[in-house]
Amino acid sequence: MNLKAVTGLVVAGLAFVGTAVADTAPADVVWEDDVMVTASLTGAPGSAEAGVEVLTQRSQGNCVACHEVSALPNVQFQGNVGPALDGVASRWTEAELRGILVDAKHMFPETRMPAFYRTTGFIRAGDEYTGRAANPETFGPLLSAQQIEDTLAYLMTLTD
Repeated sequence: MNLKAVTGLVVAGLAFVGTAVADTAPADVVWEDDVMVTASLTGAPGSAEAGVEVLTQRSQGNCVACHEVSALPNVQFQGNVGPALDGVASRWTEAELRGILVDAKHMFPETRMPAFYRTTGFIRAGDEYTGRAANPETFGPLLSAQQIEDTLAYLMTLTD
């Protein structure tokens, strides 16, 4: 490869890096009408396939612990504590579903659903429960911005 080609690739790579969008931090999420989050948290569409992993894996969102998803019949032990997610994209807009995933208490103040992308306003058990206090410097949301967008991408496929 000649020097001109290498220089061109480096310049193109730097231009691409310069246009990358950083994830929206939990504290910087912008709410519309206090129930919708219209802007993507990552600036890019999520992956529905990755969203299935978030919904079904205990180490991630584990949404199926509380919700049933008929489109995932091979997933065992689906819950019935929360509403079934069948047809959820026909009932809610993308912005409303993103808001519910970020912090469902905005839409449903009495919900038991955890806030998956919030880091403040919690009562921490800290020393009394774990033997060490929660460190606000390192305490992050339950799901990453990408996991929220991936989950949303899958939920948007669940229409009637």
